[in-house]
Amino acid sequence: MGRQKGVSDEQVRELAEYRQSAAFDESERLCLRLADAMTETPAEVPDSLFAELKARFSPAELVELTSAIAWENYRARQNRALGVASDEFSEGAVCAIPARTTAKASASL
Repeated sequence: MGRQKGVSDEQVRELAEYRQSAAFDESERLCLRLADAMTETPAEVPDSLFAELKARFSPAELVELTSAIAWENYRARQNRALGVASDEFSEGAVCAIPARTTAKASASL
């Protein structure tokens, strides 16, 4: 689905380094910062990040963006809790493993 929406293999490979990667534009980096903040435990979006988001996206776009991130986080956590594994539909394709962050690194979002 990502490829159909324009996600490149380079973006998938460089996802863990999105902050420094030339594969992402500023809007994409901002969305990924939001996703990082929303998927931390506890989920805390700094006021400074939210201000940047409000300057770039409309209220409707922010609702859609946060809803999509929350839904995917819900699905990932539910699948993990229930032991749901991959069906191997994309076997052999590029698959990025998210980098673990520490609470200290997350605070710099």
